[in-house]
Amino acid sequence: MKLYRVLGDEAPRYTGNLNAGHKWGLPGVQWSRPCPSCRQGGGVGGLHYPCVDLSRLPEREKFHEARPVPYEEFVQLRELVRPLVPIWAELQPGTSFGPVEGSGLGYFGQLFMQNPWTLYARREALERLQAAGMRGLQGCPIKVRFRQKSHPELLELQLELHGQFHPDCLSPDRKPICPTCGSNQNPLPEKFWPAASSLPKDLDIFRFRDAPGFILATERMVDTVKQLELDGVVFQEVEVR
Repeated sequence: MKLYRVLGDEAPRYTGNLNAGHKWGLPGVQWSRPCPSCRQGGGVGGLHYPCVDLSRLPEREKFHEARPVPYEEFVQLRELVRPLVPIWAELQPGTSFGPVEGSGLGYFGQLFMQNPWTLYARREALERLQAAGMRGLQGCPIKVRFRQKSHPELLELQLELHGQFHPDCLSPDRKPICPTCGSNQNPLPEKFWPAASSLPKDLDIFRFRDAPGFILATERMVDTVKQLELDGVVFQEVEVR
């Protein structure tokens, strides 16, 4: 199968910007009181669950605080939200939940990437993709005040986590993943290849589990975006082994 990384179109006409952040999040871990096994704080970028609502948690205010906490307290907070997230979700320090809140300005394409790890779609674009049979698209409303009268209705996409690096792109002396906190202390490979056996067969777009900041799409998704003439993103082919 052909696979592509989704990237934002950097053409000058795409001036859209969201000065916004997710409503809730798991805190970081204090370096002075880290994981007892690996002595690291853990954490990985790209873990966003914008459709997960923490408003009914009695402890919800604790998820507004940005200060790092001892590892033991992080574990307690993590387990509070675990019943609310999808079964495929990964929960690391810095994981975000709920809608983004803030302000927005500029011109947005039909698809929009605020950064390489966050994908949005105009409502009409999302509906057209879903009507075309694209799998893996779950749109979550945002709470953003736009500074112009004419603005799109943007939805943030909550994408499932799937896929692993092929062993050929991993260093033979790489450190094992911590069995206690799941921290991975190895740098990302300069060149990477997803392992074909680890990829989902029922999704057309997803996050790469071994590097959640990468959003990957199938050839079927790429062809559909082009046929529907949806703008705002570009696709870079990724080798699969």
